[in-house]
Amino acid sequence: MAAPRGALVEAVDALPPAVNPLALSLNEFPYPPLPAVKAALSAAVDAANRYPEFLPERLRSLIAGRVGVDERQVIIGVGATGVIMQVLHAVTSPGDTMVMSAPTFDGYPIFAQMARLRSVTVDLDVYGHHNLHAMADAARDARVVVVCRPHNPTGTIEPAEDIERFLESIPEDTVVLLDEAYAEFLGPANRIDGPRLVERFRNVVVVRTFSKAYGLAGLRIGYGFCAPQLARQLWTMQLPFGIGLPALVAVAASYDAEGQLRQRIRMISAERRFLQMRLRSMGVYSTDGQANFVYLPATGVPWHDVFDDAGLKVRHYADGGVRVTVGTRESTREVLRATRLALR
Repeated sequence: MAAPRGALVEAVDALPPAVNPLALSLNEFPYPPLPAVKAALSAAVDAANRYPEFLPERLRSLIAGRVGVDERQVIIGVGATGVIMQVLHAVTSPGDTMVMSAPTFDGYPIFAQMARLRSVTVDLDVYGHHNLHAMADAARDARVVVVCRPHNPTGTIEPAEDIERFLESIPEDTVVLLDEAYAEFLGPANRIDGPRLVERFRNVVVVRTFSKAYGLAGLRIGYGFCAPQLARQLWTMQLPFGIGLPALVAVAASYDAEGQLRQRIRMISAERRFLQMRLRSMGVYSTDGQANFVYLPATGVPWHDVFDDAGLKVRHYADGGVRVTVGTRESTREVLRATRLALR
């Protein structure tokens, strides 16, 4: 009879590998945390016997200083998903309407169901962009409307002036979630001035995360910021002791190592452009994605079989489209190899 395996051994075995070139479905950063972040997290272990702050005031202040808003405008969540649920719990009642694009981030239909909201979806245009005019029409009687920039799953962005015109057409009592989970991958010319936006539009909540560009998905750290009056309402939904000490030290260390972080982001952005270029050289169309993934619309190629048969884990959509996370060059080679074989 084999000796029983210890709980620690089994737990370690269950951990995902730091780099898996075939795991391309969750838009994870392919590299482990920066050395300074790992050192900070290691040091934080000695405080694991202590509770974190009752409410995450220090993390709130740290993020506010970096973003450029008053700390009273910031809310903290267990990932961006936690922030979104705080917003929905604070501003909606069962039966209210939530408007979103189709397709969109998988979480939004789930969040709407959890909050017992009625989901109204608006199809993207043929190029993978939001149909902002149709969304504005649908939002006239809505309590919440969602815009992702860059969009998930297509990676496309609407110009800042189009977003502002859209916001001008939204009723003041309708809350707009501007989901910027992938904003760090945008160049300066394509970014929106979030602090100025929430100053002008007091019904907008900008939502961001440390899961994507910062590579801290396992720590579940997200935040949002908005006008002070709305932020006071959202802060009432802040879960006591809900944000652990590792979140604080990891964010602080990430901010201190911003130069190294930007270099990693540039590497992923360059890899995305390389993958897009090589796919297009094979005649494979992808949307003009600006994040850490590429989206291949349904074009008659059976993408589900193409990538599944190659052992690649990618995100499939009901219409036949597929979203592929940009990873290492090894990942890129596997994606291109599977595509090339399918097109023979």
